[in-house]
Amino acid sequence: MQSISEFDLIAMRELLGAWGFKPSHAPRLLRAYYQSHGRLEFDQLELGESLRQRIERELTMMSSSVLTSVTSDDGTQKLLVVFAAGGTAEAVLMPAYRAGRAAACVSSQIGCAMGCDFCASTRGGLQRSLSSGEIVQQFLHLQHAAAQLGRRIRSLVFMGMGEPMHNLENVCAAIDRIAAPGLGELGWRNITVSTVGVVSGIEQLAHCGRRVALAVSLHAPDDETRGAIVPTGRRWKIADIIAAAKQYAHVTGTIVTIEYCMLDGVNDSPEQAQQLAELLRGFRAHVNLIPYNWIGRGVSGREYRQPSRQRMEQFAGILSERGVVTHFRRTRGDDVAAACGQLREREMVQFTR
Repeated sequence: MQSISEFDLIAMRELLGAWGFKPSHAPRLLRAYYQSHGRLEFDQLELGESLRQRIERELTMMSSSVLTSVTSDDGTQKLLVVFAAGGTAEAVLMPAYRAGRAAACVSSQIGCAMGCDFCASTRGGLQRSLSSGEIVQQFLHLQHAAAQLGRRIRSLVFMGMGEPMHNLENVCAAIDRIAAPGLGELGWRNITVSTVGVVSGIEQLAHCGRRVALAVSLHAPDDETRGAIVPTGRRWKIADIIAAAKQYAHVTGTIVTIEYCMLDGVNDSPEQAQQLAELLRGFRAHVNLIPYNWIGRGVSGREYRQPSRQRMEQFAGILSERGVVTHFRRTRGDDVAAACGQLREREMVQFTR
C-alpha cells in the first residue's frame, strides 16, 4: 500500500475525487497527518465513516519504522530507518543550543555511488534511490523524536546518505511537502541541499523555482587532489563546479556553502588554503571546514586522519585573512557513529553475524 507521505495536496485531491469523495477533505487529512508526525490513528479522522474506511483499506500512514536509535552525550540522535520497500537509511536530529529548536539531516538514497574515499556511506555502494514519500518519512520520524524533547525542527539538510542530485525529482517533491504551509511547514529557506558537485544537478535546482540553500562538497582546491579523494571529481572539474555554484547564488539570491572535510597531509596545507582562497575570490560563499571523523579504511584502502587543531586553525586563518568567510562545523555525535553510513554499516555487520 502507498503511504500518505507520497501525496501532495493536488495528488490527494485527485485521489479522493477518483474514489467519489469530496476533494476538499484533502487539506484536513494532510494537515492532521503532518501534525501527528505520520502517526495519525485512522479512527481519529473526522472524515465520515465510508471515507475513513476507504483510506484505511487503500493507504498506510507510514511504510517505514525506526530500526535503531542512538543518542550521543551531546544530545544528537541518529536514527536508522528501515523501509518496507527494502533497505535502511540514516537520519539525524541535532538539538539546537537554543531551547525548543532542532536541526535535522536526511538521506536521499540507500547507500551511495559517489565513492568519496573518506565516507562510510559509499563503502557498500548504492542500493537504490528513496521515493519522495520515504524522504518525507525520515523528516516525520525526526519531527516526532524532536517533539519528545519539547523541540521542533527549524532547519533541514540533505547531507545524509546518497547524492541528492542523482535523485533530484524525488528530493524536490519531498522538499515541497516538507516546506509547504499546511504540510511540513518548514519553509524553503530553511532547507539545504548538499551535492558532491554534480554540475547538471546544480543547474537544474537553480531553475526549479525552489530557493533552497546549496552546499557543495569540494574538499580540495585543485582537480588532482580532489580526484584522488572524490572520484567524481574526475568528471566535474572544480572550475565548472564553482561556476555552477556562482550561477546558483545569482539565480536564487542565496549564499552557497563550500564544504571542506579536512584530512591530515592531504588537503590541509597552507598552500592549499591559499589556493582555495584564490579560487573563491570575489565569490560571496561561506567555507565550512569539517574536522574529519575517522571511519577506518576508505574504499581505496587508505586510512585518513584529522589534522591537528593548530594546523586546521592555520588553514582557517589564511582563508579569513584573504577575505573568505570561514567557520568550523561543530562536531556532533562522535560517540554514536555520527559520520554518514557508520550506523547503517554497523547494523549490517551485526545482522550478518
